[in-house]
Amino acid sequence: MIINDLATAIIYLLVGVSVLLIGMKMMSSGLKKCIGKGIRRFFKKTENNSLVSLGIGTVVTAGIQSSDATNSMVIGFINAGAMSLFQGLCIMLGAYIGTTVTGILASFSSLPISLYFLLFAFVGVVMMFFNKEVVKNIGEILAGLGLLFFGLAVMKASFKQPDIVNGIQQLFGYINHGPLLYLFGILLTALVQSSSAVTSIVIAMVGAASISLGSGLYIVLGAMVGTVVTTLLASIGGSVNGKRAAWIAFSLRLMTTLFMLIFLSVFNEQIASGMHVFAINGSDELPVALFTVFFNIVFMPLCIPLLKPFISLFNKIIKDKEADKLKSCVHYINKNLLKTPAIAEMQVKKEILNMFDLSYRNYINGINKFLINEKDKDDEIVEFETQLDYLNNAITEFLIELSPLVNATDEKRVGAFFHVINDIERIGDHAYNFYETYNEMSGKDLSYSKDALEELKMFNDVILPMFDLARNIFNSKDKTLLNNLHDLETKTDELKTRFSDNHYQRIKAKQCINELSPYYSTLLVELERIADHLNNIGYSIINPVGNDE
Repeated sequence: MIINDLATAIIYLLVGVSVLLIGMKMMSSGLKKCIGKGIRRFFKKTENNSLVSLGIGTVVTAGIQSSDATNSMVIGFINAGAMSLFQGLCIMLGAYIGTTVTGILASFSSLPISLYFLLFAFVGVVMMFFNKEVVKNIGEILAGLGLLFFGLAVMKASFKQPDIVNGIQQLFGYINHGPLLYLFGILLTALVQSSSAVTSIVIAMVGAASISLGSGLYIVLGAMVGTVVTTLLASIGGSVNGKRAAWIAFSLRLMTTLFMLIFLSVFNEQIASGMHVFAINGSDELPVALFTVFFNIVFMPLCIPLLKPFISLFNKIIKDKEADKLKSCVHYINKNLLKTPAIAEMQVKKEILNMFDLSYRNYINGINKFLINEKDKDDEIVEFETQLDYLNNAITEFLIELSPLVNATDEKRVGAFFHVINDIERIGDHAYNFYETYNEMSGKDLSYSKDALEELKMFNDVILPMFDLARNIFNSKDKTLLNNLHDLETKTDELKTRFSDNHYQRIKAKQCINELSPYYSTLLVELERIADHLNNIGYSIINPVGNDE
């Protein structure tokens, strides 16, 4: 494509940038739908191992193509007390490695066969018309990838227009100084809020020879700092540890890029010349992308030994507030009680019941989104889920310290408490999943039929008394209620099977659309698993075996 007219070139450039951003968003959205549902649970089950956490951050971000999304989730877990500050920071460092994949993909536009990559958009759009959810999601990924390459192609053509080239060269003539280009990269990325997008734009500019490879390296180096602005924004209003995580990530990113800035300023020509070895067909697009890969692979693991000193430093800089909202949700336990284990055991039981009641309230909030179209409880659902995660952590830590202090008989009961809080926390997760499912359906303008809602109400009518029974059995150890609880749990198994069959009969009779199948099936499974966990809680004192489904 050759563009001679300046006005046309500017229009094409703006459209190219827009298409690039839309393509990246579509690709990220499709990837999140394919793997996103397991990410939240995946994060919560990770070990506090620095290299494992670094790898998790890398893999997850390479999968969802957004370090901002990964880091925002991590900040959320740290806010909830469900993830340690050290572990969260390791995942965030890994995210910076994973996000470089987008730049590698963008650099493929310099390949001789890059024209055929545009066909991904056509194939993806065709796949998006299929009814099967997995096929639609893969189609969205491919369509986004095709649009990404199309946006790059349009941008590169625009950047080759003589007046555009002259304008860019004049602009960079004024700021053709390493530190200024670095600052330009920071500001542009803070504005766009995507280092991947800025890196892709720089790749297009370098590919069109509008700027040199050496200048491009300074800009993408600045982009690596600018992307942390989103993390800082995500920490606003969160816990003290969430704020610490964001500022530590920013400080480490700033420190490592400043070190590289000095090194790049001294050896710019040598580094650019060395990176040019990776050029494809004389184009320096791949070297730009590889520079970000090399930088992050080298510097992010090197930051791990600095995390604990930085955590200590920022613990002093960002002080804890006495009236921390999350701490206020712990009503009955504190470490002073450990001096009298018998009283500590009584109090921890009360705290578990407090946690149980919180999970019940969130179950009601979640299921009512479907049953009565409840829209005013979203903030409460998120807040309660955060409190449940925090309570789970707090009670677990308390039980670990209490276990060695009690006698053999009480030790068995304390051991059962671990299973109970695990079941309660899983009930909370399922309730939160209702909220996420409802929002996803609303975004697609989907809703259940009258018959499906009636079935959900019937399912709910069985589960509600199970909450009362499980609580009473746990609190009073009344074994006579166990048969009633077990009978209701058995009934939920039968309801799940029957209602699933009814749903597919409705689809065959054209009374329901196939798009609702994954949502309805998932919801039935969630309800049945809540019943399983309630059954576990009821049996916990006699048969302390939890279920981590």
